This record gives sequence, C-alpha cells and structure tokens, in this order.
Amino acid sequence: MRVEVLGLQHDRASFDSGVEPLDRYFRTQAGQDARKNMAAPFVLVLPDSAIAGYYTLSSTAVNVGEWPAQTVRKLPRYPFIPATLLGRLAVDRRHQGNGYGRFLLADALFRAVSSEIASFAVIVDAKDENARRFYERESFLPFPEQPLKLFRPMADIAELFK
Repeated sequence: MRVEVLGLQHDRASFDSGVEPLDRYFRTQAGQDARKNMAAPFVLVLPDSAIAGYYTLSSTAVNVGEWPAQTVRKLPRYPFIPATLLGRLAVDRRHQGNGYGRFLLADALFRAVSSEIASFAVIVDAKDENARRFYERESFLPFPEQPLKLFRPMADIAELFK
C-alpha cells in the first residue's frame, strides 16, 4: 500500500466512510481543491488500486488568543500563528479497524513536519467526540474554548520521526 497525491487515476466514486460530508467532499470537491491549491488531498491506495482512505493538508493561521495560555507564553507576539491544517481524514468503511486511520495520520504528520514551510503545529477540527478521542490518543491537545479543535506542536511531531 502507498500514499499518493490524489490524481485523475483514482476512483473516488465508490469511497464510503460512513460520514456523508467526508464522502461528498472526497467525491465532488477534493479534486477542485487540489487544482485551485486550496488543499492537498492524499489517498491511501491498496495493492488492488482501491482507495482505503484519504486526508487533506493546507496552511492556516490561528489567532494567538485561541491558543492555551501555557502555549502562548512560548510564542512570539504575532497576532496569528502559522499552522498546518489536517482538514479531513477518512477511511473507507470496508477498511475501518485495520489501523489505516493511524497510518494516514502518521503520513500526514510526516509530510507536515518535513515541509520547508514554517508551521508551529498541526491543527485538526474533530467532527465529533469519537474523532476527538482518536486525536487525543495521538497526543493532540484541545484549544481551551473549542474542545473539538485540537493541535499538536511541530516540535513534538519532529520527535516522532527522529
């Protein structure tokens, strides 16, 4: 299996994660977002060419006032802090429970930390409590006023890949 940049050769029509907004985005919007440089979609392709899952990365900035107080103390006094947004992550229901979600997350974190573009953290907006728990198990921290918005500092991510 391999993770690739989404391309025309990938069949998105049969993808079904069981989460309608994620499926609709992947089938109808992901290609446009890639062409317009709004997001970079990546797909997990199995040996039979089936797509087991996908995720998107893009750049973002977070108002300095949204970060936890203990994090802000360590940051420069900029109004916005640059970050990488892991906008969507989904696994086809036929392949759920096989560790592909964690595999996709690890690939996303590796790509984010390997980028030459400055980014303080990877940000996720969990769709629900199950997603929030998934990210918290992977050492993401919640924003104080937004419990479904979580982050993991790049310095922490870099330690994973040493």
